[in-house]
Amino acid sequence: MHLPLSHQYMLAIDFNKVFKSYRQQSILKQITFQIEVGEFFGLVGVNGVGKTTLLKSTLDFCDINQGSIHILGVTHTLPQARQHIAFLPEQFTPPHYMTGKHFLLYMAKLYGHAYDDSKVHHIFKILDIHIEALEQSVSNYSKGMAQKLGLAACFLSNKQILILDEPMTGLDPKVRAYLKQYLLELKKRGITLFFSTHLLADVEILCDRMAILHEGSVRFVGTPADCCTQFMASTLEDAYLRCIG
Repeated sequence: MHLPLSHQYMLAIDFNKVFKSYRQQSILKQITFQIEVGEFFGLVGVNGVGKTTLLKSTLDFCDINQGSIHILGVTHTLPQARQHIAFLPEQFTPPHYMTGKHFLLYMAKLYGHAYDDSKVHHIFKILDIHIEALEQSVSNYSKGMAQKLGLAACFLSNKQILILDEPMTGLDPKVRAYLKQYLLELKKRGITLFFSTHLLADVEILCDRMAILHEGSVRFVGTPADCCTQFMASTLEDAYLRCIG
């Protein structure tokens, strides 16, 4: 029997002086912070500051120029570093030629587990998806429906680390509320969540700690409460604005 990740490791992800440039422009500048196993960690910043680049770098979807990234103690460029991870990219679009069920069957195979109807129905209820959508072509899905399908695949993956890029994109307020409730349930089970967002209210509700990324640099790492204290603000929104100056 495998021990839970929390019994084997202290750090889920370790960024050490990560630097990335593109066409002589610095995208990520000496990024250093750690995410503990079982922690919910939010990466906050306006559009275009490098959040997606950092997430993609973590998964070795793009190269870094300097520094190191370790996932559960394994160098991020090695395939085994990603065996415990499920990832949802920003503005997720499933293959247009599949039905919802075909996509979930395909993802179950990739993740190495059996397709379970009861679990699919449970997740669909949480994400407010009609079960009939399983038989529909994803080419007919709305942006919000496609996002829900991607989230469903991640939640059905049985992985211990979730990396989600702007997971609330395209979701209506009702589903966002359901999703946050479900994420808090996963937190109790020891799941690690690393996600990017510009929605500070979600950070306050979900996150143990957060990092503020601005102009390619980390301006703050700590709890939302510590952020308010450090920048002498009564709200996280005000603290964020003061942080980025």
